[in-house]
Amino acid sequence: MWIDITQTLKAGIPNWPGDTPFQFEVAYTKEQTGSVNIGKMTTSMHTGTHADAPFHFDSSGEKMHQLDVNVFIGICFVMDCRGIAEITRETFHSVDFKGVQRILLKTLDSISSQFPTTIPVIHPNVAPFLKEKGVVLIGVDNPSVDPLDSKEVSAHHALHQAGIHIVEGLVLETIEQGFYDLIALPLKVEGADGAPVRAVIRKISFS
Repeated sequence: MWIDITQTLKAGIPNWPGDTPFQFEVAYTKEQTGSVNIGKMTTSMHTGTHADAPFHFDSSGEKMHQLDVNVFIGICFVMDCRGIAEITRETFHSVDFKGVQRILLKTLDSISSQFPTTIPVIHPNVAPFLKEKGVVLIGVDNPSVDPLDSKEVSAHHALHQAGIHIVEGLVLETIEQGFYDLIALPLKVEGADGAPVRAVIRKISFS
């Protein structure tokens, strides 16, 4: 059975302070068109569950429509990191990834209805370590892999340099540590710095 680990895009979903809030409305009703309802959505590309394109933090980086979809599909390892304020390479010291190329980090007991003021972050030294392990995708249940007030976004840059793509805002509160099939495809938006993702996982036995 597939498990949805995506935040629901809805009015009031927390968004980055000062960023474009999510809004959906029925722009034209069936009564108006005579045949169908037509909806309209306004949102930041970094609200809810989303992928970052390298262009988000590097003006010469790849944009969403240029990313390889195969990165976002495959076996993943969900790792329970709750209670750890800064995730470093030492955090993974005793973890056997079994060659899995996608890592999802569970840091929260539950998703808040308010945008957080502090979050667990990823130390840049994680990136070269994960590259050695062959990892191509990292996912987190927070709005960023860096401190919320960071201008350098060092973890973003380090992960990019290591060839590791980023998915943020996952919902992992009920997910146990272990191996899963993952589908986390971002929308293919030409020129975009990020895009909403519908992410689902399915528990597997993996050896």
